[in-house]
Amino acid sequence: MFDEIIGNDRIKNQLKQAVGLNKTSHSYLFIGVSGIGKKLIAKEFAKMILCENENKYCNQCKSCIEFDSNNNPDFTIIEPDGASLKIDQIRQMQKKIIEAPIISKNKVYIIDDADLMTTEAQNCLLKTLEEPPEFVTIILIGSKESNFLSTIKSRCTIIKFTSIENEQIIEYLNKKYEIKNISEEMLEIFGGSIGKAEALKDKEELFSNIIEIVEKIKIMELPEVLKKADIIYKSQEDRIDILEAINVILFKLSKQDIRYLNCIEIVEDTAKRLNANANYNMCIDNMIFRIWEEMH
Repeated sequence: MFDEIIGNDRIKNQLKQAVGLNKTSHSYLFIGVSGIGKKLIAKEFAKMILCENENKYCNQCKSCIEFDSNNNPDFTIIEPDGASLKIDQIRQMQKKIIEAPIISKNKVYIIDDADLMTTEAQNCLLKTLEEPPEFVTIILIGSKESNFLSTIKSRCTIIKFTSIENEQIIEYLNKKYEIKNISEEMLEIFGGSIGKAEALKDKEELFSNIIEIVEKIKIMELPEVLKKADIIYKSQEDRIDILEAINVILFKLSKQDIRYLNCIEIVEDTAKRLNANANYNMCIDNMIFRIWEEMH
């Protein structure tokens, strides 16, 4: 169990021990940056809880077999409907959660991206967290702890996941994709997330350009910056990763020049505009001009 999941060994051992001692909580909150294995660990944890064998995780009982084929009726994953998790989704879960388990002695519900729950949905969930059926375990997964109501957090066992070590990411990419040469800047952009490393591993040209633009913007003329930024304009589907990468480099440079901290605020403002469905090219134009102006 957990053998194929990299990192967070302390948490994996903690969860195994809880199952082995039959001391699991009714509700958990898994917190950590995206792409570090929170959902993978939650699913393995759920499989252990549901296993019919007293030694747990036998891979042979009906529960384990049906879990592996995604057909276990005692296991449910709830994911956002669009941009958020809505109150109707929580109400639907509450109707089903009181029903007795079918195969196992327990039931497990994972609420993925739970930090996207609306306030109404969180308030609705409170009643279940306060008085869960004795056979139910609920696992909330999120990357932004601040998005959760304090009343939600107070009713959960909070487990904070750590980022994956760079050495482990390098080893993983080398073993799985035969990628050997990874720059320090790219590792900083990965931010300890294997999920992000996988998503961005084939986009080195894009992020090399971003790194060059940010590092040299205070010595470049604006037309040259805009010319080099052409690849950014063509990569709208990567806008979130692009803005995060720019901020990673800006934060690094801010140790040498405090003006870069003001640039981070400009990038954050750009992210808010894009989240409000503002025109992508216009937002990038405005961001580049404001950063260039700040550094000149």
